[in-house]
Amino acid sequence: MSSLRLGWRKTLNAVMLTLTGVAALAVVSVLLFIFGYLLYHGGKSLNWDFFTKLPKPVGETGGGMANAIVGSLKLLLLAALMGLPVGLMAGVYLAEFGGTTFAFVIRYTTDLLNGVPSIVIGIFAYSLAVLPVKHFSALAGGVALGIMVIPVTVRSTEEFLRAVPVNLREGAMALGASKWRTIATVVLPAASGGILTGMLLALARVAGETAPLLFTAFSNRFWSPGWGQPIASLPVMIYTYAIAPYDDWHRQAWAAGLVLLALVLVANLGCRLILNRRGAIRSV
Repeated sequence: MSSLRLGWRKTLNAVMLTLTGVAALAVVSVLLFIFGYLLYHGGKSLNWDFFTKLPKPVGETGGGMANAIVGSLKLLLLAALMGLPVGLMAGVYLAEFGGTTFAFVIRYTTDLLNGVPSIVIGIFAYSLAVLPVKHFSALAGGVALGIMVIPVTVRSTEEFLRAVPVNLREGAMALGASKWRTIATVVLPAASGGILTGMLLALARVAGETAPLLFTAFSNRFWSPGWGQPIASLPVMIYTYAIAPYDDWHRQAWAAGLVLLALVLVANLGCRLILNRRGAIRSV
């Protein structure tokens, strides 16, 4: 290889490495800028009252968003109970039995559902879970978020199950295990870390959705016991406070945005830790 050609390859490698590094730095910088902006505007409103007290009446300063924090957790719990089992079973079917036209239709439909605007899903959940009972509820909000959880869970489950080596399946079936026993006792445990990661990412994705909740859970400035009443949530409270004409509400909206972003970051870091730990265990 000539020195001229070798120098050209080294130069091209350095240029491409620099461009990829700059692109990665730009992505990280955007995230840090958003987090720093939220911290600057909302950090001053983060105190014990914010996490433990209800919103104050209009015109009064102070108060908190304890009901919205609890409400978001309840809605995510409902979304997990409704959407994750369906997504898991559909992902297992596509990965282990999905070689037919029917599987192609399911996969294509899942991808389409993943691209449906959240406000459309909110309207659908409104007609399905709000109109029949004539009132908003936490259950209706859980239905909307559960529908949005399904496609992400299906695709992530399928991909992680396909990553399990074929020889594990063959070994289990050679020992006399049935197809479903092999899936339940060998394949799913082997992919459990990745599947759990996909589920957490699906929940993190819907944690900040506002439009579906405006049509279903609506909001509530008080505690909402049970599952059949309107319920507050952080995204809706952020929207309500951000468009209000009160400076104190604006500060609390920034604080709520900071809390919501922090929860999403923690969920994503948890996913990475789970994947890294599973990888370390396999390497041992």
